[in-house]
Amino acid sequence: MSETRHPHPSEVTPESIYVNRRTFIKRASLAGIGGSLVAGGVWARQKNAPRVEGTFDDDLTPWETVTGYNNFYEFGTGKSDPKKNAQDFRTDPWAVEVTGEVREKRTFPLEELIDGLTIEERIYRMRCVEGWSMVIPWNGFMLKDLIERLGPTEDANYIEFTTLLDRQQMPGQNSPILPWPYVEALRMDEAMHPLTILATGVYGKDLPPQNGAPIRLVVPWKYGFKGAKSIVKIRFTKRQPRTTWNEAIPREYGFYANVNPDVDHPRWSQATERRLGEFFRRDTLMFNGYGEVASLYEGMDLRKYY
Repeated sequence: MSETRHPHPSEVTPESIYVNRRTFIKRASLAGIGGSLVAGGVWARQKNAPRVEGTFDDDLTPWETVTGYNNFYEFGTGKSDPKKNAQDFRTDPWAVEVTGEVREKRTFPLEELIDGLTIEERIYRMRCVEGWSMVIPWNGFMLKDLIERLGPTEDANYIEFTTLLDRQQMPGQNSPILPWPYVEALRMDEAMHPLTILATGVYGKDLPPQNGAPIRLVVPWKYGFKGAKSIVKIRFTKRQPRTTWNEAIPREYGFYANVNPDVDHPRWSQATERRLGEFFRRDTLMFNGYGEVASLYEGMDLRKYY
């Protein structure tokens, strides 16, 4: 059986082709390029995007695993439930409400919200609380670029993301396991870090429903539950918002959720992790190996602010 070959970052399409998304879509349509490329999952490496040591050269987690082994409780709590239950999930049309401490409060069609933002390719190692991790080639854009366009006021200290509430399409929301809709949030300096992205695709394809289509948050130095999926609302706030897991089980899930091997979950050690597809466990790295974010937390007791 032949081994599936995944593209190396150096092989992706240059940024210059994708500088203007609508221009690219128009040219792609004229050239007859398939819809799966033009709807947001395009590969385009941004030339000045930060290279993260220890991630770009790691082997990628296979597509089948990235899209078939998921935490997305809106579609069920089993790891295979999201793929099974999200197949008919409708993501077109899609709109995102922008509200709170921001210059213009309005609801944007998704295309208008991200029009002109450079779609880029990044590979992130995402580790989740169960102790497994993946190396995922997300496609998206830096959240800070969108924030700068939206123009939050000086009172905006946090940014909050809300997932779609639709019990008909999302059967997991009929369970009281969590308070719905799902809400996550970041401090503004975390949101403005260039490693924080809003993803619209994975592996050069449109983001599948089970992975948070059509747009989701990716914060690679935090545990996976911080990555709000299927976002329909962005709110800028002065005070720290209440977030879903922190509200549901505050003893186990803090607001910050930074990967820290020295802080154990109350029910298990977080000193080691197992990457999916590997037998042996490996040491968990502080901030998931993204040491360049350490300056965001200078002077903070990360055992207290977990």
